[in-house]
Amino acid sequence: MSKGLAKAEIVRAALETLDAEGLDGLTLRKVAARLDVQAPALYWHVRSKQDLLDEMGTEVWRRISLRMAERAIDEPWREGMAAYGRIAREELLRHRDGAKMAAGTRLTDVEILRRSEPRLARMVAQGFPVRSAMQASVLLQNFVIGFCIEEQAVIQAKAAGDESYSLERRDERVDSEAYPLIAEAGREIFEEDERRFGDLVELILIACESLRTTEM
Repeated sequence: MSKGLAKAEIVRAALETLDAEGLDGLTLRKVAARLDVQAPALYWHVRSKQDLLDEMGTEVWRRISLRMAERAIDEPWREGMAAYGRIAREELLRHRDGAKMAAGTRLTDVEILRRSEPRLARMVAQGFPVRSAMQASVLLQNFVIGFCIEEQAVIQAKAAGDESYSLERRDERVDSEAYPLIAEAGREIFEEDERRFGDLVELILIACESLRTTEM
């Protein structure tokens, strides 16, 4: 078993393979081929595809945590959470199937968790019990992951020529004259992702406000 390859090289090659092949096409063999080595050369750092996914997911969450660490720690909780939502979405969308890949992965770098301590403390100082602060954070993170999984699936379907997500095509199928409310709802669902994402994050933040026990 060789230590020759650095873990960072493997993760970089794995993310490049993900971009090229998608999650279903990601294999240790293809990652090894991209590095011009045999698959066993990866086993010092990753023994299975799940190990590899854990390292890839950790890299994505690391990028998110580092970008958040650059922000002012004393910003209001709403601004911090809104920024987290935007940053997490941007990083998950950087890679093909990025959200699906990162979902449920096990963090292998404890520093990512440690970086969240000051921001968690700040939320507590702004009126959140620790449990409520974590509920708010998990709610937002799970929403972002789910939104991005759906967003990337639609992007890929459209790129493959699937017209099912065309608003015009949907109106034809629904019969917008007979079912105007459904047609109007479809325009809301099919609107530009950036604005829809922001609107939904705002609804989450409104809900999170109820978790605070003191007014600031």
